Amino acid sequence: MIRLLLALLLLAVPARAQEALVAALSQDAVEVTTGFTGAQLMVFGSTDQPIGPGGDELLVVAQGPNRPVVVRRKVAALGFLWVNGPSARFAQVPGFYFIAGTRPAWQLLPEEQRRRHALGLDSLPLTSTGARDPRFRAALLDLEKRSGLWVEDTQPVEVAGSRLFHARLPLPAGVPTGDYRVQVLLVRSRQVVAQQTLEFRVDRVGTADRIATVAEDQPFVYGIACIFLAALAGWVGSVVFRRS
Repeated sequence: MIRLLLALLLLAVPARAQEALVAALSQDAVEVTTGFTGAQLMVFGSTDQPIGPGGDELLVVAQGPNRPVVVRRKVAALGFLWVNGPSARFAQVPGFYFIAGTRPAWQLLPEEQRRRHALGLDSLPLTSTGARDPRFRAALLDLEKRSGLWVEDTQPVEVAGSRLFHARLPLPAGVPTGDYRVQVLLVRSRQVVAQQTLEFRVDRVGTADRIATVAEDQPFVYGIACIFLAALAGWVGSVVFRRS
């Protein structure tokens, strides 16, 4: 599959030979069904100069739709209860974040450029209101990484034939729906000299879409339905086990 995609890309390169960077996605839409267990997209492309140490380097960055996140600290009360304590509210948190490169971003670019392009988890502009303790930001990073929604340098961008590259973009089962942006950056002499922006969309389809729509638009009806189904499952279970 990878070789086929790279071969197709090579056929398109001569018409755009003046460009330093050409990149594409294996698909521009991901459908989430009730049985969705995750997906994997391929980012692939070509450069006009050799890739590797002493030459060009590449970074691939993907971000999903932003949403607000509240991080709370639990505190002990009366010696045996845990209640909500101080909290920090982060207004613009990527629902998904992925970065990979031929080398880690911190080795390729100075800190100022990494912060400008939000390259790496330590460079994300996560501003918060409420508690100012940096441990809240660290807790947010840990939660998102453990969920599989934030992925940093788990595997390098792979290079073939010195000018062809590809990177696997893993989407976990809990990936949020919405529009996604993928940026492919060409780094030369510790400067971003070219970039290409690609887009894809994640959508619920079928039963998963209908359930999500009811949950969002009619939460009361959704809650009653969940209670009814839970009661029905309990009743059926009791009947089955009583007969056995």
